[in-house]
Amino acid sequence: MNNQNITRDFNVADLRSDFPILDMQVYGKPLVYLDNAASAQKPKSVIASMTDLFQTKYANVHRGLHYLSNESTQLFEDARRNVQTYLNAQHESEIVFTGGATDAINLVASSFVEPDIKPGDEIILSVFEHHSNIVPWHFLRERFGAVLKWIPMQEDGALDMAAYKEAFSERTKFVSISQMSNALGTPLPSKDIIDFAHQKGVPVLLDGCQGAVHDVTDMQYLDCDFYVFSGHKVYGPTGVGVLYAKKKHMEAMRPYRGGGEMIREVHEDRITYADAPHKFEAGTPAIAEVIGLGAAIDYILEFDRALLHAHEQACGKVARDLISNIDGVKVHGLKCESAIVSFSVDGVHPHDIAMVLDRSGIAVRAGHHCAQPLMRRLNVAATARASFAVYNTIEEAEQFAQALDKAIKFFK
Repeated sequence: MNNQNITRDFNVADLRSDFPILDMQVYGKPLVYLDNAASAQKPKSVIASMTDLFQTKYANVHRGLHYLSNESTQLFEDARRNVQTYLNAQHESEIVFTGGATDAINLVASSFVEPDIKPGDEIILSVFEHHSNIVPWHFLRERFGAVLKWIPMQEDGALDMAAYKEAFSERTKFVSISQMSNALGTPLPSKDIIDFAHQKGVPVLLDGCQGAVHDVTDMQYLDCDFYVFSGHKVYGPTGVGVLYAKKKHMEAMRPYRGGGEMIREVHEDRITYADAPHKFEAGTPAIAEVIGLGAAIDYILEFDRALLHAHEQACGKVARDLISNIDGVKVHGLKCESAIVSFSVDGVHPHDIAMVLDRSGIAVRAGHHCAQPLMRRLNVAATARASFAVYNTIEEAEQFAQALDKAIKFFK
């Protein structure tokens, strides 16, 4: 549904050559990087864009009238247009650069929800949420008496849509929910979630940190009111994220931070604010990081994203199927096509599994994945998680399963 100009055929062997770090070895073994849900590796084009900026174009953006400032500003605003294309946003002004998805969610909580919240007003979340999409809403509970209503997970690992619909009341003010679980890889029925909330007149924020990589990012199709994602998960740098907000909300929202760039005029007794999106981008921005994110989006848009998603899912399916047949392994979550595979091993702590896999050159994540309510629902303290990206291969999925089988034998 997103408009894009596909310029490259997808071939994973060719694509892997774009990521220099994949050539390295770990403990004498070829690196198999399966921690992409935490942070993805960077292609040469992203690295080059940031290096070139510092070597030949760097200056502070906006307001400057000299050559270098104009060059930097052009690249910075080109990145905004790239994100607009990636999200199929209707207006360029609907794209705000933030410090990350966490920052973006806090911005919405502070600038959109907080001014109208009253004691007893309800915010709907799901048990799948990352802490970044929980803690800002707890702030409103603690400070203003908001009520958090939690949508549970069904026994099969899916979101309980019946409970979701029943959660709405005349006090429901906001829905903030993940597009895809970072801990399990479960895709949530985002379009149905949004459409039902809108029938009730309730705005929706979609946490797209995983969905921006593995799912639909067409804002005009999804019709969510707010969408957030982090640059470092879409092959860009850390320290930068995106908030998409519908124009009507963007114009109505109060500024989140005060400082330079976000103002029109400052007087001793009054101030006026710049138009969106700049009124939400106070201070000198993360210039190189934004430009790097723009390059990362450019890179993804070179390919047919449906093919990228299908490849990631195929890698995840092979891994899921193989490790499901290993004695003592439990794969958590909905049985679905997903690039994220969360699992545990009977009698072995996930941290120990991750450490032994690391000695085979295989990088996975272990812990609660900033999703403690979900871990409690699963009745575990932590899981191990293998997460696949466009540069991973079916062979790496097989190597992971073989290494896991070997690791389990080590502990017996």
